[in-house]
Amino acid sequence: MPLGIAIALCIPRSGWLVGLTLVVMALPMLIPWNVVGTIWQMFTRADIRLFGATLTGLGLHYNVTQDPISAWITIVVIDMWHWTPLVILLNYAGLRAIPDAFYQAAQIDGASRSAIFFNIELPKLQKVLVIAVLLRFMQTFMIYTEPFVVTGGGGPGSATTFLSIDLVKIALGQVDLGNAAAMSLVYYLITLTVCWVFFTIMTQLERRRDA
Repeated sequence: MPLGIAIALCIPRSGWLVGLTLVVMALPMLIPWNVVGTIWQMFTRADIRLFGATLTGLGLHYNVTQDPISAWITIVVIDMWHWTPLVILLNYAGLRAIPDAFYQAAQIDGASRSAIFFNIELPKLQKVLVIAVLLRFMQTFMIYTEPFVVTGGGGPGSATTFLSIDLVKIALGQVDLGNAAAMSLVYYLITLTVCWVFFTIMTQLERRRDA
């Protein structure tokens, strides 16, 4: 979230670079999940002489199939690379929706850049940030393909065995459809509860703004 906000603030507001920048930013979201996993699997392999080989050459112990820390860091980086553009686009749209009168008043008052961000931009982005957090939370429950492809099904051991991977193992690997169905219902209830909480927060923010 902070990275998405920071990049959105750096995108120009006008000019021909705007369209090009937004298209480039949105490219990772257009790549299918299985392709993302395959791409990063090639990057992390030490025998292909890319990212993994570079870290190994620097003397760092990096192996996604044997080191749990390397596996976790890699999954986090993949998720950030894949879905930070969504946060960027949402925040950029929220920034563009702020009227110029606010910036003109801040310029007249001699407000600094940090003061403009904390007193104008950040409050105006509250609803956008709530939506972004909600979408990212829902997407975390959908993560499956990337760790399955990169770490070989949730390895090393069970270090990156997310609930989605565990659910598939129970349903298809162990053919225990009863427990898998129960886990799916728990998934649904957790997601529904969090969505209700975020909806309540958004409603309260809307009421405060109208008041």
